[in-house]
Amino acid sequence: MANDITFRISTTRFDEDYAPSSSSRITTNFANLARGEHRQQNLRNALAMIDRRFNELADGENPDSDRYRVELDIVSAALQFDDDAGDDREFPLLEVLDVHLVDTLTGERHQGIVGNNFSSYLRDYDFSVLLPAANGEGKPFTLPEGFGILHGKLFQHFLDSEAYCERYTQSPVVCISVSTSREYHRTGVVHPVLGHEYEQDAFSLTDEYFGKMGLQVRYFMPRGSVAPLAFYFRGDLLADYTDLQLAGTVATMETFQKIYRPEIYNAHEPAGEVYRPTLAHEDFTRTNIAYDREERSRLGITQGRYTEEHFVTPHRAVLDAWLVADVLPTR
Repeated sequence: MANDITFRISTTRFDEDYAPSSSSRITTNFANLARGEHRQQNLRNALAMIDRRFNELADGENPDSDRYRVELDIVSAALQFDDDAGDDREFPLLEVLDVHLVDTLTGERHQGIVGNNFSSYLRDYDFSVLLPAANGEGKPFTLPEGFGILHGKLFQHFLDSEAYCERYTQSPVVCISVSTSREYHRTGVVHPVLGHEYEQDAFSLTDEYFGKMGLQVRYFMPRGSVAPLAFYFRGDLLADYTDLQLAGTVATMETFQKIYRPEIYNAHEPAGEVYRPTLAHEDFTRTNIAYDREERSRLGITQGRYTEEHFVTPHRAVLDAWLVADVLPTR
């Protein structure tokens, strides 16, 4: 059954000339920056922020903080139904970022970490269509039956696919904001790049959702940062990647979070031993890059319904059969 579903990978350079493809989720970080009248300046400013932050973290033999340049590729994975005809035979399953680190002193290029940002239409369906439908006004909060299982199994199938393994030798790391519904406590672990480690008081819904994707989570407040970031990964986050690779992920994703959640990541006061993030915080500085969070919420619903119409509904029988075959143990 798993052979009925395959993947096709394409890449697009993320630079100041980037324009989102027709299949990109327009709410994703990189696509959102590339819209509107000031799109090119938005992109130029964001890329400059990433370079500056990376050079701060990669400060060995880098006295002028200008030795390195970060290059980013958007990795788009399309899911294909091999035995299913029709207009919806292929669907844009997910997009992530691939980081490349260029040493301008030696000319050497270093492979960074793939993943970083994570964009998924199917996640929009789960969180913006299924979850609200199960939690109407006045109802106690509940998760729909099997919530996140299909998304998680498809993601793991993608990581184990020939398409992924031919291109990438390491597992991805996804880096996002901490949850405003949780409290975080320092553990005493300090990493040279990732900084102080924190632990959450309980798993968030996002933690559990990524867990179904086969990813565990650790929280770190990188050196020079004011709030911890959530890192979702397979394997061993600290042993499987070099400090240079981890610095590339921090520089990229902390920049996005400063733009989209400045109340947390551009706050004037750093997180202490105990930290409870909030978007109601007022002591922060906005970047000069505009972002509309309300529009993002509205578009998440639109994208979730698009997924229902073009992916879940037309392929429900195939997906259900594949999921059962993939989940149940072989005898």
